[in-house]
Amino acid sequence: MPCIHIPDLPWEEQHSPARKFHSFCRNISVALGGVRNGGPWCGGHPFDVQLRRIPAGAAVCPFHSHLAQWELFVVQLGRGCVRVGAETQEVGADDVFFHPPGEPHQIRAAAESELVFLLIADNPPVDYWHHPDSQKWGLRAPRKFFRPVEVDYWDGEE
Repeated sequence: MPCIHIPDLPWEEQHSPARKFHSFCRNISVALGGVRNGGPWCGGHPFDVQLRRIPAGAAVCPFHSHLAQWELFVVQLGRGCVRVGAETQEVGADDVFFHPPGEPHQIRAAAESELVFLLIADNPPVDYWHHPDSQKWGLRAPRKFFRPVEVDYWDGEE
């Protein structure tokens, strides 16, 4: 049975160029022998588990939704807010919430408090995400982003 001690895992920093999106991640599933964003079909686990720490005022990532992935959040420390569709809800230590596929969401730490939470996501074999604010779409593998352009139904078919 693989067993790890979470405080022994390194914090991996991730951020956008201006650090509007900024977090530190302990990849628990990877430490247990899993494959990041890869389920049992590629040697990974059925769940991706991370401990995330967001600096005060930052968000983990842009407002987005998933086609197939579920995400469960267990807040351990601090305060923040979750944007869900057009609504925003405050969250804090001991709050638990989830986002089903198709629900646009974003989590941000409060201006004066970092936010620490456990994130548990299932690992669907196929997933794409949509960023409504920037009108981008992305594919889990090969982690490509694009903006679609409207075309005629028959375009490129004949």
